[in-house]
Amino acid sequence: MPSRIDAQLAFLTEADKLKSVLRATTLCDGSRPENTGEHSWHVALYALVMAEHAKRPLQIDRVIRMLLIHDLVEIDAGDVPVHSAKAQDTAAQAAKEQAAADRIFGLLPPDQAATFRALWDEFEAAETDDAIFAKSIDRVQPVISNLETGGRSWVDYNVTLTQLENRVGAKVSKGAPAIWSALSTRISAWFAQHVVK
Repeated sequence: MPSRIDAQLAFLTEADKLKSVLRATTLCDGSRPENTGEHSWHVALYALVMAEHAKRPLQIDRVIRMLLIHDLVEIDAGDVPVHSAKAQDTAAQAAKEQAAADRIFGLLPPDQAATFRALWDEFEAAETDDAIFAKSIDRVQPVISNLETGGRSWVDYNVTLTQLENRVGAKVSKGAPAIWSALSTRISAWFAQHVVK
């Protein structure tokens, strides 16, 4: 049986694989796709900066912990862009992610495995104030990338304003309505100028 430190290092080495999972969203300069490791760091920073705009009081340390681990399952399950056809098959993806969570968090010592898994499950359920805000802010960062890159993935996935409002806006508004309200003007202006075919 591995020592506690060996188990922790094995988990951290496995987490490095998240840097190889590419997303549909690009860096804000449009130079290349971001990887999921970069995304996880960036949304944690978004949460830290934007916490004052949460709809309800929250524990920002818990939100940041959730965001740092929320996408680790993509090591096994891959990234599924919210506007892709695959995103609509939620049951199949959820099963892949559950199995990935079992495997990846299972690398940790049992106490940490249980703690991290509970945080991940809380994020996925999105019922607590912390998880609702974490889910909201997770959706904000790709919107900013699209606004900065001329709607790059919106064009690639033929996203309509209605789709964006339903799949992204509703979730952001649930936990951070002031942020969605602030972005809505820029989003509407972009869609008014671009016909996505």
